[in-house]
Amino acid sequence: MAEKRLILASASPRRREILESAGYVFDIISPDADEVSEGLSPAELTVENSRRKACAALKAVNGVIICADTVVCLDGMILGKPDGAEGAKKMLSSLSGRSHSVITGYTVTDGAKEVCGYVETTVHMRPILPFETEAYVATGSPLDKAGAYGIQEAAGMFVSGIEGDYYNVVGLPLSKISEILYDSFGIRGFMK
Repeated sequence: MAEKRLILASASPRRREILESAGYVFDIISPDADEVSEGLSPAELTVENSRRKACAALKAVNGVIICADTVVCLDGMILGKPDGAEGAKKMLSSLSGRSHSVITGYTVTDGAKEVCGYVETTVHMRPILPFETEAYVATGSPLDKAGAYGIQEAAGMFVSGIEGDYYNVVGLPLSKISEILYDSFGIRGFMK
């Protein structure tokens, strides 16, 4: 029996790299979906947004679709993408020396079957020195990232530890997604 077509419904280069590193063969689309931004807990919001993306993707393609939505939360408040360099500096300052959560909601569906949920990882940051904040923000890298940092980049030096899935912090909980792909849809990565 032939394997079902796998589709990553995301424009995120980080999500693409995570799936590629695990040996999955897939196509990419960027569905246009209206996202919710309030009225739900951070976890509920990520799951709902992933489901909305999946519904939009199902209208465009056939196959097993993976959608995800990731947020950074500090004290229950969602930190989105910063609104410029000053916003990035403020976010990094608020994360400095503290712990926060990264929550990724996911939906994996082929239209007949749907598996939704979320993964939460706690990230511990060491105190970030002002010159480090300035230098990192000057790279422009934090401007397109929730919470104004990418753990897989230079900002990884600010992270003193994590509790949970590293790939979740990057943007896709690989362990959970690979389990769902195999258990629910019969799709395997590099271990074919």
